[in-house]
Amino acid sequence: MPRSSDAEKVQRLNCAFELLAAGYSPAAAADALCERFALSRRQAYRYLLEAKHLKAPAAPVEATIPITIKVPAHTVQMLRAYAHSSGMTIGEIVARAVSALVARTRRHG
Repeated sequence: MPRSSDAEKVQRLNCAFELLAAGYSPAAAADALCERFALSRRQAYRYLLEAKHLKAPAAPVEATIPITIKVPAHTVQMLRAYAHSSGMTIGEIVARAVSALVARTRRHG
């Protein structure tokens, strides 16, 4: 069976959160999750356990698209070092940097 995407995980987690917030018992919520998402009972309880610690529904995850770019070797070294020290992925760092650059350009452009 293929792994769930991040978007599917957030959808299931939010459904678990809503079921618990609506007053469903853990057993009834697990049954509902199993039926709606074709999950094992064990996996349904994992989502419920995680949802129990949320204060609000999780933010939806935007799908990512792989791209290929060419950058100088020194930039790649700096990027890898920063990713390692920050605990972020290279994709997260690049996405944030590009978003910040575009936002700044729009304000001044």
